[in-house]
Amino acid sequence: MAERPALSIQDLTVSFDTPEGEVSAVSGLTVDVAPGETLAIVGESGSGKSQSFLATMGLLTRNGHTRGRAFLDGKDLLAMKRHELDQYRGRDISMVFQDPMTAFNPVLRLSRQLTETLCAHRKMSASQARARTIEMLARVGIPDPEKRMTMYPHQLSGGMRQRAMIAMALLCGPKVLIADEPTTALDVTIQAQILELFADLKREFGMALILITHDLGVVAALADRIAVMYAGRIVEQAACDELFENPRHPYTRALLQSTPRADMDEASLYAIPGQPPNLQRLPAGCAFMPRCSAAIDRCAASPPALETLESGHHTACFRARELKEIA
Repeated sequence: MAERPALSIQDLTVSFDTPEGEVSAVSGLTVDVAPGETLAIVGESGSGKSQSFLATMGLLTRNGHTRGRAFLDGKDLLAMKRHELDQYRGRDISMVFQDPMTAFNPVLRLSRQLTETLCAHRKMSASQARARTIEMLARVGIPDPEKRMTMYPHQLSGGMRQRAMIAMALLCGPKVLIADEPTTALDVTIQAQILELFADLKREFGMALILITHDLGVVAALADRIAVMYAGRIVEQAACDELFENPRHPYTRALLQSTPRADMDEASLYAIPGQPPNLQRLPAGCAFMPRCSAAIDRCAASPPALETLESGHHTACFRARELKEIA
């Protein structure tokens, strides 16, 4: 019998009310992540990556609306009221936000912000929560954690704030950790340290890790599977090695071509032509068609469904089976 997914999102749709009308940010997203697995969600800014999982966590802005289901331990998070969801957030499912400076409360010391999670979810005493927090801060590589506990967020470097946020997300031993652009604005050395830390912690805790990023290079050594999003939809999903070696969607190929490599000179760096579509006025057909060199007339009529090509490789492209021969 197959192992039940740690998190199963089914037919998720996210939309926002705006003065100009409704914006559809995510359309029919379906994805699973297994215990101990790393799933990378990749795509350009505005593709719906972050909104998909903010919706799952019940953290959309007031003008946001969701439809669909998101099962954690057989319970539908999207059907829960806020007080019910609070029992799971921070305990069974946690999120590392893109900007730790704005995610932390600037007027509270780290000690207050980190220990309250344990007091609320694990019913620890203040002294127990403090000891556990110091232990976790040390585990994520923060030196002199007792001293850092007394500091305010602005007194930490960017790398330390990111580590402190990871520590806070891990304090209750979640089954699912969502990391939203965890290496953005960090220098290359710190990026490598954060990614290595995720790999170590995933092995240690056996949790499912969802890594949201725009950078395929970041996930190459860490992800087990990759789902590529464009204009609110998954357009390709495959095992990491398979996707890098055999991309079957033109957008995935374009992303790979535009990823800088050490052996590439500046003149050969590729840029995807055009701009992402306006989510208020999505075309009737494939949203990537205006930027796609492989487009045919059929692409303008209706969006291609996500189909299975080989075991575990899914692509939403009418020409996916012949893509190897497309110039």
